Amino acid sequence: MQSKFLWKLTAVLVIATMVLSACGPEKVGGFEIPDVEKGKFNIAAVLIGPHDDGGWSQAHYEGLQYVEQNVPNVHTAYIESVPEGADSEQVFRALSRKGFNLILGTSYGFMDPMETVAAEFPDIMYVHISGIKSNGKNFGNLFGAMEVMKYLAGMLAGARAKADGNLKLGYMATFPIPEELRLGNAIALGMLKTCPECTMDVRWINTWHDPVKEKEGAASLFDAGAQVVFTGADTPASADVAQEKGRWGVTYDWSGSCKVERCLTAPYWKWGPVYASVAERVIAGTYTPGWEYFDADSGGLGLYGFMEGETLPSGVADLPPEVIQEVRDLVAKSLTGEFNRFSVFTGPIYDNQGNVIVPEGQKMEQADLDQFPEYGLGCKYCMKWWAQGITAELPDTGG
Repeated sequence: MQSKFLWKLTAVLVIATMVLSACGPEKVGGFEIPDVEKGKFNIAAVLIGPHDDGGWSQAHYEGLQYVEQNVPNVHTAYIESVPEGADSEQVFRALSRKGFNLILGTSYGFMDPMETVAAEFPDIMYVHISGIKSNGKNFGNLFGAMEVMKYLAGMLAGARAKADGNLKLGYMATFPIPEELRLGNAIALGMLKTCPECTMDVRWINTWHDPVKEKEGAASLFDAGAQVVFTGADTPASADVAQEKGRWGVTYDWSGSCKVERCLTAPYWKWGPVYASVAERVIAGTYTPGWEYFDADSGGLGLYGFMEGETLPSGVADLPPEVIQEVRDLVAKSLTGEFNRFSVFTGPIYDNQGNVIVPEGQKMEQADLDQFPEYGLGCKYCMKWWAQGITAELPDTGG
């Protein structure tokens, strides 16, 4: 009799557990998978960092909010702090099974996992941010010409260093990929525009988001003598450490990242208008996934202190008026498309060994900005060089 009672009790507990599991949120690899909303166009973003990281991921999060507020009948969701690699593949697959219509992957290392999952779900659109791959059907990449805003920030940094009497800059880079060399070179070219005698050192931290490593990298550059330090990573560490050191930091990615007094400026992303455009085209059936690269005239890029409604940061306000005006003029031209990424990389451009990389009158093309020669996709002035003024050696790119 007792054994029969125990059997019934066990059965009840098992059933209750199954019911509770069915009602609870689905989890994959420790990540809670959000639900779609029936009757709506559902968009999900996979973020490399926390949605409130004060940088890259927060800019994407706010972009999603913009889409939900400005595109009718759209529901958005996100999963944050997803590592690149196998974990992200599980997450992309789980979101696909949920029935999301458009899935965004917001880090370079999500590229191959997204490509794999896209082949399994041909009716779902996958857009990868910053990558180099596309299947031309339901998987493509999207990025923007941040080199324009980095170049303009480089002009400000060169002028700041010159005014302060310390002609050294620093760049805290993430991974040795074309994107990071491209942005570092853009900074250096801008720096040389206002301070031809300035130099820039580089530190590699091999992470997109690690507050501790970012602070250590910034401190290393300041301790080596840099007056202004740029970051290619997510958090405002460059400015936070600059505040401690009495120098200057240039933050990145998010318009709200430039908070402390010693933040010189911030090149930043405005993903809302860009994502809204993609969503509207996918909904209309007119979106063709491929290699989409937007300039500032898309409304997707900004330079803190120089956009409508913004006030010049203190470290910029006392620079020579002619420098401020030239940056203002170039920002204005970038917003109308007159000054773009190819304007930044127009010859003559020399590398830090004195070689002519781009002859006078020539311009780099998109493949040159995106590619290393070992990728085998074709580039003439492949982005595998450091510009004049950069004192670092080229990193090992694995090629």
